[in-house]
Amino acid sequence: MSTYRAFEATGVRNLKLVERELVDPAPGQVRLRVETCGVCHTDVLAVEGLRGDPAQPVVPGHEIVGVIDAVGAGVTAWQPGDRVGVGFLNGQCGECEPCRRGDFVNCRHQEQTGTTIDGGYAEVAYARASGLVRVPEGMPAVDAAPLLCAGLTTFIALQRGPARAGSLVAVQGIGGLGHLALQYARSLGHRVAAVARGKDKEGAARELGAHEYIDSTTTDPGAALSALGGASVIVATASSGASMNPLVSGLAPNGRLVVVGAAPDPLTVATPDLIFGTRSITGSLTGSSIENEDNLAFSLAHGIRPSVEVMPFERALEAYKHMLSGKARFRVVLDTAA
Repeated sequence: MSTYRAFEATGVRNLKLVERELVDPAPGQVRLRVETCGVCHTDVLAVEGLRGDPAQPVVPGHEIVGVIDAVGAGVTAWQPGDRVGVGFLNGQCGECEPCRRGDFVNCRHQEQTGTTIDGGYAEVAYARASGLVRVPEGMPAVDAAPLLCAGLTTFIALQRGPARAGSLVAVQGIGGLGHLALQYARSLGHRVAAVARGKDKEGAARELGAHEYIDSTTTDPGAALSALGGASVIVATASSGASMNPLVSGLAPNGRLVVVGAAPDPLTVATPDLIFGTRSITGSLTGSSIENEDNLAFSLAHGIRPSVEVMPFERALEAYKHMLSGKARFRVVLDTAA
């Protein structure tokens, strides 16, 4: 095979199926045959033209599972036939100051899969060897794909704070990120509170691991969490700064609000809510490739699985629109192998 199919994004919501020439991986890279690719909200950066140069074609998608079929010069730890994943971060350089200090997530020369470098809405993908994640035996590709981004993001966020086993942890927003965060929090031994709008998600939230459910349309979520003793960690996944504002007062002393939902509006906070109780707010992007291997291993051991809607690769634009509509329950995955 000398060519492969891929969906290229240019401009605004112009996703076009094209034939690309198959090339050898560059030094330090691998080439893989894509099995599945998750459809994530961050894909808007490519599809909606929210990049530095939207006219430059790019293949979206950063929740990739596939099998290596070629390795570039200098790659020694990976070989053809290895089943791997690639997340949002396409591999650290290992040479910049953050890398030299072990902070691989904030590498200054790291490409973003599906945004600054081609991603997984394709039959073939390329990645730096340093960004590869070993997919454990026994984990289906359709499950692994969302765990590489949505799963890792929430798994790491839950570890950003001072929460001990048995302490109250809250998850705000029961969607693509939140439905996984609830499972992680329960498996980590926490008392789990779900915060969402309306009563319609309560049943699902409790099935996913929530001990408590707070309807933010009828109750002040900060006051409700305080009444439960205060949360050591609150993971905010909703794409709304305004919805996060009341949460700070629901933190326990030394508690932390960890923001993973990118919102267009600002988050505002009353300074006394931070000072009295020594509370804090922090952002969390994702984790490193080796932390992602920990994440997949933990998920497999504890039966943590995403709720997915699987669509064929050829329906990538339809899958993207379905994700964007907010009607997916809760992640959309493209099946390329089929």
